[in-house]
Amino acid sequence: MTETLLKIDASARMQGSVTRQMTMDIVEQLQPANTLNRDLAEAPLPQLSETWVTANFTPSDARTQAQRDVLALSDALIEELTQAETIVIGLPIYNFGVPTALKAWIDLVARAGVTFRYSENGPVGLLEGKRAIIAVASGGTPVDSQIDFATPYLRHALGFIGITDVTVIAADALGQGAEEKQAAAQEAIAALAA
Repeated sequence: MTETLLKIDASARMQGSVTRQMTMDIVEQLQPANTLNRDLAEAPLPQLSETWVTANFTPSDARTQAQRDVLALSDALIEELTQAETIVIGLPIYNFGVPTALKAWIDLVARAGVTFRYSENGPVGLLEGKRAIIAVASGGTPVDSQIDFATPYLRHALGFIGITDVTVIAADALGQGAEEKQAAAQEAIAALAA
């Protein structure tokens, strides 16, 4: 059983969202002892700014209080990731890519020296030993097809920070055969607890 699970919803739709339903179903299936919820549509994250970048690249012991304040949200998001053994991410594919809300989350959690470090052999993720489940939905984009720039990107971004145990559950290309594809996704969700 998962002790702590972080559920991230990125769909702009509050009602009728396939990914929101899938993330809820996954949480229900896994029955974690503790669930942290991060709704990126309900509480949008800021885009990176010059002030944020300057604060991030200032050594932590040299940061001003204002710089620490600028990084406080990023620190809180990283703390959520650190606490969770399992991360469940709702990924609606918008125009072949990730929603801007999810991209903002990635920008705020991918921090050199905090969630990854550079070595002589390249970057090394620091959040190892975690599991991610990506619940993908799309209207016309098949997952991992030549026109899917969302799923491979998110898988890579998670791996970059050390999360390499990634399961993708797809209800994709729903514009054709939605009922069968959603049923297949539900079967995959049911198999998670096995």
